[in-house]
Parts: sequence; C-alpha cells; structure tokens
Amino acid sequence: MLEIFNDEFFMKQALIEAQKALDKKEVPVGAVVVLNNNIIARTHNLTEQLTDVTAHAEVQAITAAAQFLGAKYLKGCTMYVSLEPCSMCAGALFWSQIDKVVFAARDEKRGASRCEPQLYHPTTLVVKGPMQKESSALLKSFFNQKRKSTI
Repeated sequence: MLEIFNDEFFMKQALIEAQKALDKKEVPVGAVVVLNNNIIARTHNLTEQLTDVTAHAEVQAITAAAQFLGAKYLKGCTMYVSLEPCSMCAGALFWSQIDKVVFAARDEKRGASRCEPQLYHPTTLVVKGPMQKESSALLKSFFNQKRKSTI
C-alpha cells in the first residue's frame, strides 16, 4: 500500500533536521527535498561545522538532491524548510528550478519575501506552511541561549 504523506509530515522531518543543527550548536534550520512523496535529501545548517557561510540547510539540500537525481534541476521536487529562505538560498533555489518551497517560520529580517521582485524562479510555488510555532520556538531558544553565553 502506498502511503501518502502531507505537508505537516514533511515539515516535521525538516524540524528533525533543525534539531540536529541545534545539537551541533548551529542555527537550527533544517530542510528536506521530496519527489513523488519520497524524501530524496535531508539536511541542516552546517555553517559552523564546515566554516562556510554558504552552508545553509537549503544549499546543502539542493546539492544532495541534485546528486541523488544526477541532474542539476529539481523539477517535480518540493523543499520543506523550517525557516523562510534568505536571498542567497532563494537565488540557489531559482537556479535549481524547484517546483515548490514550503517554509514554516517567516524570517522578518533576512527572508527572501522582503525582496522585490521575487527572487524565486517564476514557476516555483512558495508557500508558508505548517509548524510555524514549533520552528519559531526552536530558533528563539537557540538565540536566547546564544545571548546568555555571550554575557
């Protein structure tokens, strides 16, 4: 029997990845890429671990999904990410030509939705998805802890 998952299931998987980032003292952002109801890539922020400012969850997920597919374009794929992509990630998503991006928490300071014109590919559907509260709580916890450790 083929089991059909929904946006909440896949966003939970992205939040599991975000927790892995948190456990590594990374900004807790996670992403999964889905094709035909199957996760083909799952990643999280690795900027600290890799000492690479471009190692955002979305960029890692694009790379992993492209390697899985053996193709540079992510046609037919959906990315679920726990935080709204920044302009760098939206640009990378543009070039990947991904079909859909679903994010949980909006990024009021650096989110791509602040930019005009839209940074995503014209055929990419961008949706604010489920689990905003859970994602926001994880991010707030991380930054509160970070502020306490710098005092």
